[in-house]
Amino acid sequence: MNVFVAAHSGLRWIVLILLVVAIVNAVSKKNKNSYTKNDRLINLFAMLMIHIQILLGIVLYLFNHVGLGGRISYSEGWMKNPMYRFFGMEHIIMMVLAMIFVTIGNKKSKTKEFAAQKHGAIITFYLITLILVLAGIPWPFRGLGTGWF
Repeated sequence: MNVFVAAHSGLRWIVLILLVVAIVNAVSKKNKNSYTKNDRLINLFAMLMIHIQILLGIVLYLFNHVGLGGRISYSEGWMKNPMYRFFGMEHIIMMVLAMIFVTIGNKKSKTKEFAAQKHGAIITFYLITLILVLAGIPWPFRGLGTGWF
């Protein structure tokens, strides 16, 4: 399980980088009336990495594994424990919403007619995704028993 935890924790940086790259790329090209194969691939890789993260997260959730060897106890009152509440509900909801928004953004970028509209969809939906991911990560300063990697 430690391999899955390390992969899930470490890949967050790749997800964050790809989201930022996709957003910056879309912002820089929004007014250039150009949407290339490279633009589509950047957006696709960002979406795929989030989907991979969700799959790793599902494996960890199914084995009830949290952070540094902890386990969620779904006994009465588990919502009163900040760590159990975060990993048992908040983290999952935010990341699933992030996956939904990135998928919608990618799909909308394919269905729009003009390049500016395609980039606009990426900017909007990927920015929402980035905010959800940043809010849903168990950063060390939140006191949830996790580290930077």
